[in-house]
Amino acid sequence: MLDKIQNILKEIETIEVKTKDQLENYRLRYTSRKGLLNELFEDFKTVANDQKRAVGQELNKLKTLAEQRLKDFTEAIENSESDAAGSATDLTLPQAPNFTGTVHPLTLVRQRVLEIFGRMGFSHEEGPEIETDWYNFTALNFAEHHPARDMQDTFFVEKKEVQKDDVLLRTHTSNVQIRLMERKKPPIRSIMIGRVYRNEAISARAHCQFHQIEGLYVDKNVSFKDLKDTLLHFAKEMYGKDVTVRLRPSYFPFTEPSAEIDVSCFICGGKGCNMCKGSGWVEIAGSGMVDPNVLASCGIDPEEYTGFAFGMGVERIANLKYRVKDLRMFFENDVRFLRQFEGA
Repeated sequence: MLDKIQNILKEIETIEVKTKDQLENYRLRYTSRKGLLNELFEDFKTVANDQKRAVGQELNKLKTLAEQRLKDFTEAIENSESDAAGSATDLTLPQAPNFTGTVHPLTLVRQRVLEIFGRMGFSHEEGPEIETDWYNFTALNFAEHHPARDMQDTFFVEKKEVQKDDVLLRTHTSNVQIRLMERKKPPIRSIMIGRVYRNEAISARAHCQFHQIEGLYVDKNVSFKDLKDTLLHFAKEMYGKDVTVRLRPSYFPFTEPSAEIDVSCFICGGKGCNMCKGSGWVEIAGSGMVDPNVLASCGIDPEEYTGFAFGMGVERIANLKYRVKDLRMFFENDVRFLRQFEGA
């Protein structure tokens, strides 16, 4: 048996394999389940005990060599094919198209809003999305049993024994206003943009998460006219110079007096369409003069300072600007939808 092993060993050492067919023949002849190596291991069972040590060593040596040669042949053939493919590359062929990404429409709106208010002297402030009841509700003059504090409207992270210590996902970016007024004394002129959360059913017109823009201006002798002029300038910059605004009385816990802000429908020119529901007006924001209780809770003297605040949804602005009817499309990352905003 030793002679047979030595003959096969010499055969493997001298064999040449240069093609895939030769490689397959090598594998079938030597290392496959029906190959010579497997036959030798079957014959090894009949070798006399006094010869098994010597025969076993030679057999293992043969197996190691056969498997190593198979690996070397395989790598050599793969490398040669790779080199051949590389040399066959036609450098005169046109370059493959490079598809670049596009800025998300909500990011476009965010950048535009910051640009408009930045030119009016508003700074940009940010704050935490996980907030306490104090900054999200109490300091903003929400009544103790206001519906907004209910589990059906707010995502609570942790309920504490003392209500103001409840931990929740902020329902508006007004928490940033409170933190800003606590940290900085007037004059204050800032814009806040960020993600907010409300426990609502997801549909074409509502979502459990969305983005909100809020503005705050606190100083001596700030008037309601300052609020109207600021939002009128924003509307003209965002929607076109021909739009006008109107204010409708409303109620918010943190402003008094309060007003809803509408702009004349820039799609139909005020004649009535599906976007404005035939009214000729489209609501864009809620606003009002900062309630004296809110100023006092932040350590600002309401007898000396006044201010206005407003809030609007980024998705709402994007809906009007780009005429997107389904709110869910902003969150689905559909490439077909996003590519529509290339160059916007």
